[in-house]
Amino acid sequence: MARPLFDPELLPVIGIDHALPAVSDERLTAAALRSRFREQRAWEPEPREPAPFVTKGEPRAAAVLVPLVTRHDALTVLLTLRAAHLTDHAGQISFPGGRVEPGDRDIVATALREAQEEVSLDASHVEVLGHLPEMITVTGYRVTPVVALVHPPFTVSADDAEVAEIFEVPLSFLMNPAKHETREFRYETGNRRFFSMPYPRAGEDGGVYFIWGATATMLRNLYRFLSA
Repeated sequence: MARPLFDPELLPVIGIDHALPAVSDERLTAAALRSRFREQRAWEPEPREPAPFVTKGEPRAAAVLVPLVTRHDALTVLLTLRAAHLTDHAGQISFPGGRVEPGDRDIVATALREAQEEVSLDASHVEVLGHLPEMITVTGYRVTPVVALVHPPFTVSADDAEVAEIFEVPLSFLMNPAKHETREFRYETGNRRFFSMPYPRAGEDGGVYFIWGATATMLRNLYRFLSA
């Protein structure tokens, strides 16, 4: 079956997790994150339904960098808007990342290399904390999210071949389940639910950065990890 074409922003919101607590500000500091990744505290990733349209064949290993920027007032999450002409995930919001290449020493090296290539983020500003559970995407990748602190001052510049825009979202916004929408799409043989986390754009034009799919699931797992 071919993948359905749909606009995720037009699909119905069937739930918002108002009952779940937000991660407290005390847990959203650089020191608290370092401590949490050193611990062996048990936690459970977000349950996932099997994807109905996964590309056939063995999933290809990949990594993304989850960059938590240490701004003076609070941590932010650096994200990219993918170029509209790309074959996979065109026009979607994502973390810098891509497939593992033969010359990569490990999964961390993949994430750092991809961040350098996509947004010109120099690894000298990156402090790797650890990683979240890998996940399989519908496009046939086995992706490991590598979580890191990014220390200013640094500069970023989008690779126009892959990235249309670079922006930041407060970590506190994304770690608040009241901002986590559950949406649903239906296809011939069933339905599938996914998270979305719309973040308002600045300026008079309005609109949102519509964070959804694999990126939203990774952020939801970061929420589960930090709130455990």
